[in-house]
Amino acid sequence: MSTENFFDKLLDAGIDLQDDQFITDCMERFDRDEDGMLNLKELRFLTDELFVDENGASYEFPVRMCAELFYAFDADHDGKINMDELKELWFKVIVPVVKPVSALVVIDVQNDFIDGSLAIRNCPAGQEGFEVVPVINNLLDEIPFNYVFYTYDWHPDDHVSFIDNVHLRNFHESSLVPQDEAKIFDTVVFEGPPPIEQKLWPRHCVQNSWGSELHPELKTADNATFIYKGTCSDIDSYSAFWDNQKLSQTNLSDEMKSRGVTDIFVTGLATEYCVGYTALHALEHGYRTILIEDACRGVDIKDIEATKEKLQERHGVIINSDKIKNMVLGRDRRYDLGYRTAMLAVKENI
Repeated sequence: MSTENFFDKLLDAGIDLQDDQFITDCMERFDRDEDGMLNLKELRFLTDELFVDENGASYEFPVRMCAELFYAFDADHDGKINMDELKELWFKVIVPVVKPVSALVVIDVQNDFIDGSLAIRNCPAGQEGFEVVPVINNLLDEIPFNYVFYTYDWHPDDHVSFIDNVHLRNFHESSLVPQDEAKIFDTVVFEGPPPIEQKLWPRHCVQNSWGSELHPELKTADNATFIYKGTCSDIDSYSAFWDNQKLSQTNLSDEMKSRGVTDIFVTGLATEYCVGYTALHALEHGYRTILIEDACRGVDIKDIEATKEKLQERHGVIINSDKIKNMVLGRDRRYDLGYRTAMLAVKENI
């Protein structure tokens, strides 16, 4: 038997993984007892070659996760993965792991968050928002993402989040901050309906203003897609998918689904707000989600760390930009992303 990694060999050949012949080849490769099916031990041989780092070394795929993967796709519960079951595993897990469809999402790299009214450097963490620009530019130059999306915070003049608009709406009785005492960075509750909790910010990213423009040194990819959020006067929208109450959606998920995106790489400003909310909602939508840590900056260290913990609890990945290229190319195939793909596929079939 060849010692060459089965899945790397397919990548090297530039083969279309949609061909059923390669499922047969996969069975032959890992069916060591030649009974035409895979047992749990043989599936382990498969995952040892499927989940490898950029140097070809196998990740330590936890035994529990491997067993869960096996029993999830053993549809007839006979203790074996037959050809039909392997075909399900192939298209729902193996193909997205080996040949992911990637999207870089650049969140709110706008003038107001870098040099304007809500510059990240003036927030408690003291981080420099501009520092994400060269990192993102390098990602665009060096990595062949399938698609690139840019988001804009895009607020009307009377937006609910602006401190100078606090007098335009009544406070709900549950608000811990009285209306006449509200100040920047307070969290208040507006009457609605429904009652809406809102953090108060300086006026920022007003539609068609200088502050709402992407930073001039940020590169924009050819054929990029632009997403506008926070466009409704009465509700904020940190996430690029939903507003903060999930009353309405942007077109981001539809755009990604129409392109067959599997993997979302999130960058931009600010880590625990628009970046973090977008990443968490990407996970909810079923995307394999990677936050590129050195391409993000945030407002408050404690909140940044809490956001990172939430992402990791949901099998999101947090990693630096120097590790991204091999993930996009399918050379670095992390088991945590693959496991999440498998569990979501099973959930869809229930």
